[in-house]
Amino acid sequence: DNPTYYRQWEDKLATAQRAGNKRRARAIHDKIANCRRDRHHKTTTTITRANALIVVGNVNSSQLAQSRMAKPVGDAGWSAFRNMLRYKASRHGACFLEVDERFTTVTCSSCFARSGPKGIAGLRIREWVCSECGASHDRDVNSARNILALGRSAAPPAEESRLVHSRHQPG
Repeated sequence: DNPTYYRQWEDKLATAQRAGNKRRARAIHDKIANCRRDRHHKTTTTITRANALIVVGNVNSSQLAQSRMAKPVGDAGWSAFRNMLRYKASRHGACFLEVDERFTTVTCSSCFARSGPKGIAGLRIREWVCSECGASHDRDVNSARNILALGRSAAPPAEESRLVHSRHQPG
């Protein structure tokens, strides 16, 4: 689930801003930021403690923030979440990788053929069947599997990554 802190406080923030109450508006902005930051800290800690390899796609959140997706992207705080995940992974001895996620939603995770829905109109199609192998895919799950496969193919061996990212490095 994606909590929508900004949307939750949007009406009260608008009222404070229209009334010219800068102190109240600032307090609401701080409340939103603190709630989001708290959620990020809890989630990233859970993820990094439970996984030795963390692979994320290289989503350009600043470009998405300039589109019609601006409020949801800003509300999720993708960039801050990714940065937190990166530094906590090194603290907990996990290997953190960012991979290019182009074509991960249209590439079959079973046979690796690019047979998924194409184009802007294809983004609305959430489930599809591979024309090559007949495997049925949920768009998001398929993309996650492909991103993980990319990360595993680029990841250093587990012992090496734990030594490199160990909290007790010499020097």
